[in-house]
Amino acid sequence: MAVIHSFESLAALDGEGIRYAVFFTGCPLRCAYCHNPDTWQNNGTEYSAEKLAAKIKRYKPYFKNGGGVTFSGGEPLLNADFINEIYPMLKKEGIGYCLDTSGAVELTDGVRSAVENADMVILDLKFYDSDGYKKYAKGDIEKVLSFGDFCTERKKRLWLRTVIVPDLNDSKDDIGKYAALAKRFDFEKYELLAFHTMGFFKYEKLGLENPLKECKPLEREKLTELQEYLDSII
Repeated sequence: MAVIHSFESLAALDGEGIRYAVFFTGCPLRCAYCHNPDTWQNNGTEYSAEKLAAKIKRYKPYFKNGGGVTFSGGEPLLNADFINEIYPMLKKEGIGYCLDTSGAVELTDGVRSAVENADMVILDLKFYDSDGYKKYAKGDIEKVLSFGDFCTERKKRLWLRTVIVPDLNDSKDDIGKYAALAKRFDFEKYELLAFHTMGFFKYEKLGLENPLKECKPLEREKLTELQEYLDSII
């Protein structure tokens, strides 16, 4: 059994093709710019692997051009054993899955199997050094590096992503450091995402402190400039 926070049908930004996104609850991190703090706790609906597989199967006609299901969160790999349980059910239907993960987990046998069985992995690089990662994500960057190294070692299709926050990691110097870190991995593309404030209401609703409550959304022009710079140096 696993606790699912929510679903997104016909998702187009969570991997290749049209996808069905499944958002697990629970996360080992507490990122300053998290827009889904409501996924931190197990406050969703419990599903068996059979029940979830049947739900995903209904969207099979839409899974074209490499589409499938994306396991996200929260942190999906906290439920690696559940993903391994549902995998043969999806495989029987010809449905592949993508992992959208922070990589901030121990490389247990279950996690390794979940990665091995995935069609691809989207790895979120929160910060480029240990101090920044600990300060802004409350986690250990070494776990992420080991996870990315494992994906590269196993020749797993890998996309990288980073959220860019004004006055936190939005300089070309910052982008250069992300690029230097990324070069240790074998990846297909590296996408920058703009920080936004659409999740701010969730902090108020949950009674949580929002460390970036005074921060403005990243301007699209700035994101384009930084993405072009990143593309030129990787």
